[in-house]
Amino acid sequence: MDSMRDRFASVVPRLLDEDPRVAVVLAEIGVSGFAEAARRHPDRVVNVGIREQLLVGAAAGLALTGLRPVVHTFAGFLVERPFEQVKLDLGHQDAGAVLVSAAASYDWPAGGYTHMAPGDVALLDTLDGWTVHVPGHPDEAEALLRHAVAAGDDKVYVRLSLQSGRRALPVDGARFLTVREGRRGVVVAVGPLLDAVLDATEGLDVTVLYATTVRPFDSAALRRAAEAAGTDVVLVEPYLAGTSTAAANDALSAVPHRVLGLGVGRRELRRYGRLEEHVAAHGLDAASLRERIAAFTGAAAAA
Repeated sequence: MDSMRDRFASVVPRLLDEDPRVAVVLAEIGVSGFAEAARRHPDRVVNVGIREQLLVGAAAGLALTGLRPVVHTFAGFLVERPFEQVKLDLGHQDAGAVLVSAAASYDWPAGGYTHMAPGDVALLDTLDGWTVHVPGHPDEAEALLRHAVAAGDDKVYVRLSLQSGRRALPVDGARFLTVREGRRGVVVAVGPLLDAVLDATEGLDVTVLYATTVRPFDSAALRRAAEAAGTDVVLVEPYLAGTSTAAANDALSAVPHRVLGLGVGRRELRRYGRLEEHVAAHGLDAASLRERIAAFTGAAAAA
């Protein structure tokens, strides 16, 4: 199976062919995958070099001319390093763009902490009007990418990961999906963590919601699930733990409730290791998740 980033590199050149509004802005990373597209569309494939602030500024300029820029690099170089340009050039000017990241929280441990961005979604939460997609499978990545490009002049962040689920679900760029029903709590699994959550909750009497679009947060889906399953809610996110706890609290503000946010811890892991070791160290493997979900919700395994 191809990776989400492989799918991105195959889909966007087709979008360039299909839609004269689409432009691609790169900062060296990923340039080789767009060599042929650049030959076909030299005016709409731009490589600014290793200048991430210019990456976002150039995208904003293209957007203000009526184009739909797709902007790509590693998450830390796309959201964190040029955050002032994301805030001002895109946000303040109300210029739409599709930011597509790679490397996610710890996908490339050998790159060190400079190539990790577990706080990217939390950082975007400080700004107004962003849609955030977190696919869990290459097919979902393609669907959400196409949805993002077609979304008028909206500001959209698509967070790609090397972690991938066993199968794609029919995501629509808006709603959470119910993949399991129970009566002792609600677990919201985000993107690449769905399989780990399903394995962790096997036999537990909980509802599992699957979220691939986390902003706007699907408050209605969480309220519906909580009405049947109770108001103990566990959020399992592949980025900074607790990123969506405020959104969940707001969704359930009319009723007594408890929310547990699981995700990437704040403590920096200073050994490179392997991706799987980072997953385990942050407690996002199935065994660790099962222990914490069962303890919080009181849901026991079925006899």
